[in-house]
Amino acid sequence: MPYDLLQTRRFGRQYKKLNANVVLDVDTAVSEIAETPNIGERKKGDLASLFVYKFRSQNQLYLLGYTLDEGLRLVYLQAVSSHENFYFDD
Repeated sequence: MPYDLLQTRRFGRQYKKLNANVVLDVDTAVSEIAETPNIGERKKGDLASLFVYKFRSQNQLYLLGYTLDEGLRLVYLQAVSSHENFYFDD
């Protein structure tokens, strides 16, 4: 049974700015995460609660950051961006 999804305002702003072709790849990545939430790589240190799922779109590497709430079976979509811009504030 897939996890439910909630997106943050930051994710929503970044998602709206994406090219239509990239949006399709992001939607595919989000559905994969909903089915298998531990598919991403857990960050270390101060970002230990964040998982990052890497995927390619338009010959460019994109990162999708999310956090999990195992008790509620929720995936919080935190951010999506190209690899170069992922850790910068939007």
